[in-house]
Amino acid sequence: MAERPVRPAATVVVARPARPRGDGVEVLMLRRAPASRFVPGFAVFPGGAVDPGDEELARAWFGDAREEARACAVRELAEEAGLVATAHGVVEARSRRPRAPGLPPPRPGDLPEIGRWIAPEFIAVRFDARFYALSAGDADMAPEPDGTEIVGAWWAMPRDVLEASAREEFPLAWPTRVTLEAVAGCRTVAEVLALKVPQVPPSPEAVPEAMLAPPEERA
Repeated sequence: MAERPVRPAATVVVARPARPRGDGVEVLMLRRAPASRFVPGFAVFPGGAVDPGDEELARAWFGDAREEARACAVRELAEEAGLVATAHGVVEARSRRPRAPGLPPPRPGDLPEIGRWIAPEFIAVRFDARFYALSAGDADMAPEPDGTEIVGAWWAMPRDVLEASAREEFPLAWPTRVTLEAVAGCRTVAEVLALKVPQVPPSPEAVPEAMLAPPEERA
């Protein structure tokens, strides 16, 4: 059978110091709508597929169309959670994007790439997803889910997210789980920004059923 097509995608791990202050970080988590075609009901980081317009956003924000995946991550953060990455940090700015008045775009170095995950053949919808990290600073920002694709948004310690998933409160995609495990070992946001999370190939048994191709279509 023909190999499943792989679509470029991007994800951003937005991190801030843990509340109350102490060692560790919190990350921005989103809950996808139960009716979503892709990973319904999953807890995810902001992100999605690279759109045709992301090349132009990359040119406008970063001066380089080749930064389209990084631009996708910034766009998805704004659309899904109402938070905008700027040169001065992350701000609450629902329905706005970088380059709007008062919102200068971030620099590429503000969103370092911390991992890349290419979905294996047995995944039903295959993505080549680049994972970026972004500091949210120390402000007490309230994310606002878009109410369509995203029905929940909250800050959480990575270990708490992993434990909630283990209690079957929500599923996690394999790369989300591996990234949360890596971030759970970070004491500071700076350590999150410096992460290099290797792709760990999963077995079909380790992947939630909603992500699997039908058995007859697997390689």
